[in-house]
Amino acid sequence: MTENLTKKDFLEKVFNYETQESWKYEGTEPAIIDFWASWCGPCKMVAPILEEISKDYAGKVKVYKVNTEEEQELAGTFGIRSIPSLLFIPLEGKPQMAVGALPKDALKKAIEDVFNIPEPAEIN
Repeated sequence: MTENLTKKDFLEKVFNYETQESWKYEGTEPAIIDFWASWCGPCKMVAPILEEISKDYAGKVKVYKVNTEEEQELAGTFGIRSIPSLLFIPLEGKPQMAVGALPKDALKKAIEDVFNIPEPAEIN
């Protein structure tokens, strides 16, 4: 399941930019953060795909959502100018941003490339 993040949640689970000068991810699994808004058509197309990704990669990748209308400070902190924007956060190294509604295949490829996590085996 995807999890909605407030600023408070973000500071605890992802990165406390108020106390840390340099990037330090607080999580124990790689993460994807979807910056979205309720009025955004492409965001609505990506939402069910991210739900599937969160189930397919359960225990391997966290999928978070940040509503840019409600969490304007978070959106501003990351320079979000276009939505959907997806922030890929590996356990080590700097996060990477992808802008636009990515199809499921592209998300799986990004998970493999950025997180070095292979696609889960399909269950028949």
